[in-house]
Amino acid sequence: MTRPSSRANRAGRTRPLQRVGMLWIALVLAGGCAGVPDGVEPVRGFDLERYLGTWYEIARLDHRFERGLTDITAQYRLRKDGDVEVINRGWDTKAEEWSEAVGRAVLVGEPDVGQLKVSFFGPFYGGYNVIDLDQENYGHALVAGPNRSYLWILAREPEIAPELLQRLVDKARGLGFPTDELIRVDHSRAARSQP
Repeated sequence: MTRPSSRANRAGRTRPLQRVGMLWIALVLAGGCAGVPDGVEPVRGFDLERYLGTWYEIARLDHRFERGLTDITAQYRLRKDGDVEVINRGWDTKAEEWSEAVGRAVLVGEPDVGQLKVSFFGPFYGGYNVIDLDQENYGHALVAGPNRSYLWILAREPEIAPELLQRLVDKARGLGFPTDELIRVDHSRAARSQP
């Protein structure tokens, strides 16, 4: 993990993710809040404990709240109350500092189904649906929001094999996601910080 810029260190904190509140309001207004897109099923056999930890964002559909960010990670930690703390972090290339948002995730329905709802403020939750998962190693995941406007490819490392990426893109395309609009996330800052 890279260290915050000296500017962010002097401030003692990082800047909130760009318009993160707007995302979750949009999710709520889009309907379905914590729902699943029609015709899409969250994975079964899901193990929340194994899903915890750090994930690198490999690719995503574009949204204003992540625009201009590179080296994006999501870290999931179990809270004492059984919910999950979510820390989304990325490097803001314009401000030249780390941008961070902290939220909460809660399982929806059965504990072995990869369907959660996530909130970064108040009672407003958005759907977080794990629709493909490396259930042997928990090394990669395909995640959808409540509709086909939200899609993320995540992995435990900053890069994944091209054939795996293509398989996940093909699956998403087959489910009706606009995969031609996917943006690859630059993790060169993370790569430079590793020994």
